[in-house]
Amino acid sequence: MAKQNVAEQFVDILVRAGVRRLYGVVGDSLNPVVDAVRRNAAIDWIHVRHEETAAFAAGAEAQITGKLAACAGSCGPGNLHLINGLYDAHRSMAPVLALASHIPSSEIGLGYFQETHPERLFQECSHYCELISSPKQMPRLLQTAIQHAVGRSGVSVVALPGDIAAEPAPEKAAQSALVTSRPTVRPGDAEIDALAEMIDAAGRVTLFCGSGTAGAHAEVMEFAGKIKSPVGHALRGKEFIQYDNPYDVGMSGLLGYGAAYEATHECDLLILVGTDFPYNAFLPDDVRIAQIDVRPEVLGRRSRLDLAVWGDARETLRCLIPRVKEKTDRRFLDRMLKKHADALEGVVKAYTRKVDKHIPIHPEYVAAVLDEVADGDAVFTVDTGMCNVWTARYVSPNGRRRIIGSFSHGSMANALPMAIGAQFTDRRRQVVAMAGDGGFSMLMGDFLTLVQHDLPVKVVLFNNSSLGMVELEMLVAGLPSYGTGNTNPDFAAVARACGAYGVRVEKPKQLAAALKDAFRHKGPALVDVVTDPNALSIPPKISAEMVTGFALSASKIVLDGGVGRMLQMARSNLRNVPRP
Repeated sequence: MAKQNVAEQFVDILVRAGVRRLYGVVGDSLNPVVDAVRRNAAIDWIHVRHEETAAFAAGAEAQITGKLAACAGSCGPGNLHLINGLYDAHRSMAPVLALASHIPSSEIGLGYFQETHPERLFQECSHYCELISSPKQMPRLLQTAIQHAVGRSGVSVVALPGDIAAEPAPEKAAQSALVTSRPTVRPGDAEIDALAEMIDAAGRVTLFCGSGTAGAHAEVMEFAGKIKSPVGHALRGKEFIQYDNPYDVGMSGLLGYGAAYEATHECDLLILVGTDFPYNAFLPDDVRIAQIDVRPEVLGRRSRLDLAVWGDARETLRCLIPRVKEKTDRRFLDRMLKKHADALEGVVKAYTRKVDKHIPIHPEYVAAVLDEVADGDAVFTVDTGMCNVWTARYVSPNGRRRIIGSFSHGSMANALPMAIGAQFTDRRRQVVAMAGDGGFSMLMGDFLTLVQHDLPVKVVLFNNSSLGMVELEMLVAGLPSYGTGNTNPDFAAVARACGAYGVRVEKPKQLAAALKDAFRHKGPALVDVVTDPNALSIPPKISAEMVTGFALSASKIVLDGGVGRMLQMARSNLRNVPRP
C-alpha cells in the first residue's frame, strides 16, 4: 500500500468528520489537496466561480445539516476571498472548516509572489486559526481545528503550504476520535431556582426568542402557556418560533412588526431566550431582564441583566417548567395579542389596495405569492437588504421550512451562494434564493455554478434597479438618495444565455404562473420580477430623528408594508382569547 501524503491524510480526516463536499476554486498551492479529493470517492470537490461563494455555500450547508462543512482557497488572493463568507458563517454559529493553502514554506516571510499571512488574517472570524509548518503536525492540528469548529459552533481555519501538503504523512500518526456533535448544556440548580423565583414574582412576563430556540419550539410553547407570556422573536428566531404559536406578538427590531416592541417594554420581566439581538435601542431599560444562552460570552452584552443563565434553551426550559407556578391571570397576554392583531390590520391596508394591479409590481405582493406557491419544506436563502424585510413579513414558517440569510453579518450577495450549499444537501428539496438585483449582480458569476452542477435552485429576483435598503437609510438620515441606482440587463435573458430557465415578469397577473412554471422546471431557473423601487419599509417604532429624515425626503413613497399570512394567525389567536 502506497504511503499517504499530507494532503491525502487531510482529506481522509475531513471524511471521518462527516465532510462530504469541499467548496472552492482550484489553484497551484491547492493541487495536492484537490488531487486527493479526486481520488477519494467519499468526498466531492465543488467547483465554484468565486471563493466567497465557497465560504457562503459551506456556511449554508452547515446551517441546514447542523454538521461540519468545508471550503478551500488557494494561496494569497484565493484564500483571502473566503473571508467575507467565513465571517458570516462564524457569526451564524455554523461549523465550517476552511483550508487556506499557502505559498511554499521556504518562502514565507520573504515577500514572495501572492504572499499573505492567513494565520493572522482569519483570526477575528474563527475560533481556531493555525499554520501547518511541518508534516508532523498532522493529523493533530486538523483534528483540533475540527473540534473547535464543531464544539464552539463556528469557523476554524487551517493554513497549509502546498509543498507541505505534497510531503509524506508521518508514519503511525495518532488518530483520535473526533467530536462531531455538541452536547446539551444544563444550568445549575441555583440559576434555575433564581429564575423561577423571578418569574413567580412577576405579574407580566414576556419571552423574546432567537435562533437559540431551534429544536425547542414545544418547550417554549409549554412554558409560555404556563406563565401566560406573549412570545416575540428576533429575525433569526422567526423560523423556529413563529409557527403554531398562540402567544405570538411578532418581531422586534428594524424589520419588526406587530406588538413585540410593546410586549417587551410593558412587562415586569423580560426573558431573552437564545438571542444575541443586536439592536439594544429596541430593548427596554426599565424592566427586569433575564437571559438564557448557551454562549456565556453573549450574556449581558446587549442590555443590563438581573440574571444570567448559562444553558441551551431546550434543556433550561425543561428544567424550568416544573419549577414555576402556573399563572392564571392572562390579561397582559390577551392585551398584547389584541395589540398585535390591530397592528397587523393597520399595515395590511396599505398593502392590499389594488396591489394585484400595481405596476411596477409591489415587492410585498411578490413575497406573498411566493409564500403561497413555494413548497411546505422549501429552503429560502435571503439577500441582505429589502429582501430581509419581505421575508420577515411574508414567508410563513411551519417547522419544516428553513430561512437562511446573512442575518448577523449583514453581507450583500449571500442568497445565491447560500442556495448552492443548501441545494447540495438535498437535490430533491426546493431551494429558493430571494435575491435583490444589487446582491445578485455582485456574485452573478456563480449562477454558472448552478448550471455547471445542474443544481435546481430557483432564483426569485426582486429587481427594483436600486440598492433599496441603502436608499432607505439615506431617507431616514434626511439625505437625497445618491449612488443607489443600478443599470440592469434583462436578467432572465442572461439566465437563458447561461443555459438555465429564465422568465421576466413585469405585470402582477403574470407572477403566479411564472413562479409555478419556474418551480416545475427540473433545473436551475431565474424569475426576474420588476418591482417598485418606491416600496420601502419603516421600523415598527421610529424616533423623532427618523421622522425628520423622512419629512426631508417627502418626495419618496414610504410604505410600511404588509404582513402576509401572519395576520390570519393573529386573528386566529385573538379568537381564542376568553371573553368576560
